[in-house]
This record gives sequence, structure tokens and C-alpha cells, in this order.
Amino acid sequence: MNRFDWVALMRSGAELGLRPREFWALTPAELAFLLGEGGGATPLSRARLEELAAAFPDREIGECDGGT
Repeated sequence: MNRFDWVALMRSGAELGLRPREFWALTPAELAFLLGEGGGATPLSRARLEELAAAFPDREIGECDGGT
């Protein structure tokens, strides 16, 4: 019987800087991707995540990007 090593998975989530709520909200595919098991891609680092967040900030509902 295959069992998940939850302790190792949660430790990996903590090493990625995830809060418990963020960890438990991940789908299995998202977790695999973050752990570097997403088709040979490297895990998303905290620095890269912050870089992307700065480049593509969240907007408030109804906020416009200045277009039409």
C-alpha cells in the first residue's frame, strides 16, 4: 500500500515559504509543480514569485489598466 509522507510534504511546503493555509489549498498538481515534479521544470523560488508579483500586481475589482 502506497502512503503519502505527509511530514516530508509539509516540510517541503515550509521550505518553500508556504503558510499552512497556502499549503493545504494547493492542488496535487500545484504541489508537484512547486516541488519540481512538473515536467522537468524547476520549482518556483520565493524570489521569482516576488518578482512576478511585482510585475503583475493584483488589482481591486473594477480597477482598470488605463485602456478603453
